[in-house]
Amino acid sequence: MTFLKGKHLDRRTLLRGLGAAIALPVLDAMSPAMSAPARRAAKAPPRIAVVYVPNGIVMKDWKPASSGTGFEFTRILKPLEPFRRDITLISGLANHAAAAAKGGGHAKATGSFLSGAEPKYTAGADVHAGTTFDQIAAKRFAAETRVPSLQIGCEDSRMVGNCDTGSSCAYTNTLSWKDPDSPLSVEVNPRSVFERLFGTVDPSLPAAVRVRRAMYRKSILDGTRESAQSLISNVGPGDRRKLDEYLTSVREVEKRLSAAEEDQVVPSIEKPSGIPFEYSEYVKLMFDLQVIAFQADLTRVSTMMLGREGSVRTYPEIGVPDPHHPLTHHRGHPDFIEKVTKINCFHVELFAKFVEKLKNTQDGEGSLLDHSAILYGSALSDGNAHSNVDLPLLVAGHLGGTPGGRYIVAEEKTPVANLFVTFLNGAGIETEKFADSTRPLDLKA
Repeated sequence: MTFLKGKHLDRRTLLRGLGAAIALPVLDAMSPAMSAPARRAAKAPPRIAVVYVPNGIVMKDWKPASSGTGFEFTRILKPLEPFRRDITLISGLANHAAAAAKGGGHAKATGSFLSGAEPKYTAGADVHAGTTFDQIAAKRFAAETRVPSLQIGCEDSRMVGNCDTGSSCAYTNTLSWKDPDSPLSVEVNPRSVFERLFGTVDPSLPAAVRVRRAMYRKSILDGTRESAQSLISNVGPGDRRKLDEYLTSVREVEKRLSAAEEDQVVPSIEKPSGIPFEYSEYVKLMFDLQVIAFQADLTRVSTMMLGREGSVRTYPEIGVPDPHHPLTHHRGHPDFIEKVTKINCFHVELFAKFVEKLKNTQDGEGSLLDHSAILYGSALSDGNAHSNVDLPLLVAGHLGGTPGGRYIVAEEKTPVANLFVTFLNGAGIETEKFADSTRPLDLKA
């Protein structure tokens, strides 16, 4: 049995030193009085995440030809084939609020996606939409985590001004709304995400903040080395392995952050918003930060935008130097469609690495993926038509007993809110109705 010399280690134990504090993953020593069967029966905390793709997806290369468990992975979904048993594909869902609302097609899509509420048509400060389902979960878990939720982006975003034919940038540049009048801006700087997870920012003490940030750039692990060594020497081999893997992950993220901040060499491709220079490394770093946050139970809810809606990011590293959004208005041009498909494939390749990391990270008696529901997809299907029906969506993970390994074709125009009800119930948040939902979506069918 792995425990701290017979003593209970509190679940909220932190490694401390020189002003730094690091949360810990779940260890066996945190429940020493439990028998092995009791520990196996104890539930790991639920995690909910949304990974958003802008500008729609080429549906002919997304949707499998047949439903059920024997579906074949399409060109875009191919990187996820090694995780067949962990993936649930869904088609037939629609966002009726976006179809009914006024305003730009992109703004209506993201502005209503996770709330099912029609966004007010305005480019001013009087934005109004609806509370998103992720924030219902964040509120439920806020007292149990350090950070109620993470809102992450991979493209510099502003929350004011006109971003889509008279619609506010607040609608295109974020997914999460704390309440109908409060959109939550995304954090695009990995360093800021890291410090939010591990720092204790006091806005009234700017000098102290500067000192702390300088210390972090050295390493929070250096500051907590003595505390870590003491803990490691007092736990069993199983917990030592968990701690080593976790602290190694934190160290690797620190090194990548520092390398990106110190690298002043201008690359041959256009520098993406934020850091690092390379988009693939940028996305991977943001995904790894979420893994660490889930592993240490610093948060249980996150949303991540691989690009803002209407994104004009270019992807020369995969042979697509053209801006993304104009390509999606292809009007049937095969060359444009092929370039959009390449972008869609690239995004799934990056997401597959996130799924792999979650699957390979131990969490209690299972993995982080076992205890998570990760929604991947877009609020638009056909970007050329700004279509809000038959949305391209999939769920990774087994939260709520989702078996995975199947392609579910829902009845045409089923409210996407049905899926959000399933997510909330799977996380232990009893929900009968959300937005225009009609019933929970059965992911076990």
